[in-house]
Amino acid sequence: MSSRKLATLLLLAALPAVAQQATRPAASPTTAALAPRQHAPMRLHGNGLTPTGSVESENWSGYAVTGSAFTVASGSWTVPTVNCSKTPSTYSSFWVGIDGYSSSTVEQTGTDSDCSGSTARYYAWYEFYPAGSVVISSVPVSPGNKMSASVTYSGSEFTITIKNVTTGKSYSKSSRVSGAQRTSAEWIAEAPCCTRSGGILPLSDFGTVYLGDDYTSVSGTNDATDGAISGPISSYGSSVYSITMVSSGGATEAVPSSLTGDGTSFDVVWKSE
Repeated sequence: MSSRKLATLLLLAALPAVAQQATRPAASPTTAALAPRQHAPMRLHGNGLTPTGSVESENWSGYAVTGSAFTVASGSWTVPTVNCSKTPSTYSSFWVGIDGYSSSTVEQTGTDSDCSGSTARYYAWYEFYPAGSVVISSVPVSPGNKMSASVTYSGSEFTITIKNVTTGKSYSKSSRVSGAQRTSAEWIAEAPCCTRSGGILPLSDFGTVYLGDDYTSVSGTNDATDGAISGPISSYGSSVYSITMVSSGGATEAVPSSLTGDGTSFDVVWKSE
């Protein structure tokens, strides 16, 4: 393992777990507050190290890249169908973002495929964590829809943009985020927060989610730009981190594939709640 990768993982291991309750942003004609869900920074499992040099997390699965001064992260995915008869009252989130891999903020936008009891629920959202998650009701989401999203930084503000490529509906929102470091970009399947005790919610059986240009035909995804590099995930070389989701007890919950040949795309397979 490279000294840079080891240093990054050791830094991550020193970070405290974050489990604050989401705040309630004011609703607008095109958004509505979603208080129960929160898409927080990555929580490591143990020290986060695996024998293969990948990362184990208790809430994230997918890929992250590290660098300095990220200004763009773009992603695309196909909204997966959840099996609510198998995993009732569970939750799953899919998003692109900046920060959160080794810092305490996350600027992100994505979709959820949740099970409200045995009823499937699909919706788009954004979050400037630690501010609360907000549902984007003006961009309806259905399983099988192709989504495109980006997070950009310019002039001290972050802007999230999400588009349902299948329907053509889109939404953008800008905000300043105090303390944002812009040291990572991510493409993630997540078990969101929070239980009443501040824990991670159980993960919906989403089968397999497909992310990136090769699966969605949305060009320029999954890409990122920082102070030195602009390109697909693989452009970041030794600063690319594959993340497997495991439970607090160590059970495997979601596993990312290797990157495709052009370095843009991958899938994540559900394994357990």
